[in-house]
Amino acid sequence: MNSEKDFSPLTPNIVRALNDKLYEKRKVAALEIEKLVREFVAQNNSTQIRHVIQILASEFALSQHPHSRKGGLIGLAACSIALGKDSGLYLKELIEPVLTCFNDSDSRLRYYACEALYNIVKVARGAVLPHFNLLFDGLSKLAADPDPNVKSGSELLDRLLKDIVTESNKFDLVAFVPLLRERIYSNNQYARQFIISWIHVLESVPDINLLDYLPEILDGLFQILGDNSKEIRRTCEVVLGEFLKEIKKTPSSVKFAEMANILVIHCQVADETKLTNDLIQLTAMTWMREFIQLAGRVVLPYSSGILTAVLPCLSYDDRKKNTKEAASACNHSLMKLVTPEDDEEEDEEKSGSTGSPSREDGQPKTEADSNDMLNASQESVGFSNISFFTPASADRPHVTLDLDGIVQVLDRHLHDSSTGMMTRIAVLKWLYHLYIKTPRKMFRHTDGLFPMLLKTLSDESDEVILKDLEVLAEIASSPAGQTDQVGSCDSADNKLELKVPDGAKTGQQPSTGSKTVDSSPSTPSMNSYFYKFMINLLKRFSLERKLLENRGAFIIRQLCLLLHAENIFHSMADILLKEEDLKFASTMVQTLNTILLTSAELFQLRNQLKDLRTQESCALFCCLYRSWCHNPVATVSLCFLTQNYKHAYDLIQKFGDLEVTVDFLMEVDKLVQLIESPIFTYLRLQLLDVQNNPYLIKALYGLLMLLPQSQAFQLLSHRLRCVPNPELMRTVDESKYMDSKQQVSKRASHSQVDYNELLQHFDRVQSKHLEVRHQRSGRASDHPDRKLM
Repeated sequence: MNSEKDFSPLTPNIVRALNDKLYEKRKVAALEIEKLVREFVAQNNSTQIRHVIQILASEFALSQHPHSRKGGLIGLAACSIALGKDSGLYLKELIEPVLTCFNDSDSRLRYYACEALYNIVKVARGAVLPHFNLLFDGLSKLAADPDPNVKSGSELLDRLLKDIVTESNKFDLVAFVPLLRERIYSNNQYARQFIISWIHVLESVPDINLLDYLPEILDGLFQILGDNSKEIRRTCEVVLGEFLKEIKKTPSSVKFAEMANILVIHCQVADETKLTNDLIQLTAMTWMREFIQLAGRVVLPYSSGILTAVLPCLSYDDRKKNTKEAASACNHSLMKLVTPEDDEEEDEEKSGSTGSPSREDGQPKTEADSNDMLNASQESVGFSNISFFTPASADRPHVTLDLDGIVQVLDRHLHDSSTGMMTRIAVLKWLYHLYIKTPRKMFRHTDGLFPMLLKTLSDESDEVILKDLEVLAEIASSPAGQTDQVGSCDSADNKLELKVPDGAKTGQQPSTGSKTVDSSPSTPSMNSYFYKFMINLLKRFSLERKLLENRGAFIIRQLCLLLHAENIFHSMADILLKEEDLKFASTMVQTLNTILLTSAELFQLRNQLKDLRTQESCALFCCLYRSWCHNPVATVSLCFLTQNYKHAYDLIQKFGDLEVTVDFLMEVDKLVQLIESPIFTYLRLQLLDVQNNPYLIKALYGLLMLLPQSQAFQLLSHRLRCVPNPELMRTVDESKYMDSKQQVSKRASHSQVDYNELLQHFDRVQSKHLEVRHQRSGRASDHPDRKLM
């Protein structure tokens, strides 16, 4: 340093001592400076005070010589001590050169700078708050200092500054938040510890309302929550917990919507191998659950983004049990918010003037506001154009359900092959719920959803299929899709109205102007989608034979419960009557027949067919019969079920003209087994009345003659040997038979069933089957062991 330079009012001895390499000599110089400044304070000589500070800053603290810089720092601290309460008048001049030394490459000098600033701040106290951002910026750098002494010194200064902020009511939060938002994204562990500790302090100060600025720092808090340090994560958890408590206390002042996207993003885990991501996801999901409960129906416009985050979590295993439970609560709460009022048409929608919900203050969102929003769903179905959430209240503004966005999210999860089972179930529950609560609006999406719902019937999970069938059944029977065109049998005389299941579905909301659905089985309820569903279901069975083999009976039985068995069998018989693939038609009839004869769900339908006492039951029998003709053995079993024993005998007589294959004999075998089942108890008891049931006995003997010497042959033969008075089995006089069967005659007269016409139809169908088999054998010969001559 130039010894000839004028440093007055500093004496040459002070200057020399400030530049000395020994700390003790610099300390003596600092005491002399303190005395000098005290004199100037007593004289109220601010000019000389500023001059001393300027010399210490420019000539010493900012000098190129390290010892001079150290002297300048201790000198500035001495000035502050001498100024006392008046130091606030000179803080800018005192603080800035010290903060500059925070960046010095010499760790000892950084430590001295920290010590000097501590003394300056300790004296000035609350007067340093206008310079808080400068101090915070400097401290945030020292928090990550590699030197332990510097780090220790910065921690002392940090605690002092926190005490000052806590005691004061003049902290400028508005000016500080931008700096906090910038520094909160630091990846340095110590810097994160510094940041989170300050947020914890500020959040605890009653006069500082950091909750208003939470949307600006929430994303950064979740980033810190993923830190590798357990201590930092624990502190961050505490801070987030305190914020959530405050949100619950004052929900009316919370900017829910500005934070919703942030939560949606952190509810989705990008790297499941990182354990800290589990904590982030669980915390975000917990917050989301509270947001939905606090915001009420105002959350509905943003439900698609929420579902994007929530649905995948429902398939987590027990390792993420808490996250799964929180997601389930979110899903359940969100679903409950959808009500029939969401199905109402809005004038704004019709005029095309609907838009995103307005802000709480009624002002439109600016372009800058929209640009600041994060896109949560990443598929433009989430939280675009978000507005503030407001708590549910009596005078709340009308909110619009984002139905299009929800359906898009649900459809995407159904299409995704990696979607977990519980997620698929939740998706289907959502679709069913939406069809119940908002049927008119949902039917706009039905054509798009229908193919995927049909494909889902091939799912490996029975529970998924059950839920899928519920959705399809609701689509097929919803009054919102009601039309005048319902399916019927091929004959106009045999037309059968579709029926609603006994006990109409609870919670169903018929649309205005549609017919009210009651529990009467004769109430027409099926819409145009019912036949479309049946046609596509049979087509799917035709294309996927494994689906028919493994799940066909299960699917049909469940549909019988959901849509009334008579509807299902009547419509399928009607469709199969026109089926061009005769082999499939035969297989399908065999499946339907087995279900009809064995399933508990079909008990009522079997009773309806057992006695053809009404025109409706006769029409149903005729409709089934015409399709059952694709399978001769199934046709006979239908005749047994409906007690048309003479007709069954007539059919069996025609079996001699049919091509008897192994498959055919196996079906006869199964029929014999069924005759021994509880379903045909009434038939076996009728064998006691030989006189009035000669054709039943003859039909059974006909089956016996068809069978080879097998176990089924022995079973049926033994049964027939138990028939009493065998001599009465000879054919009785037809007129006497009819006289003894007056009740049956009355029933037949009432039914007006043309059995001759039915036999002719059977012959025509079997001729078609024979022709197809001949054509097939012409292309490729059958295996010789597949036929019995």
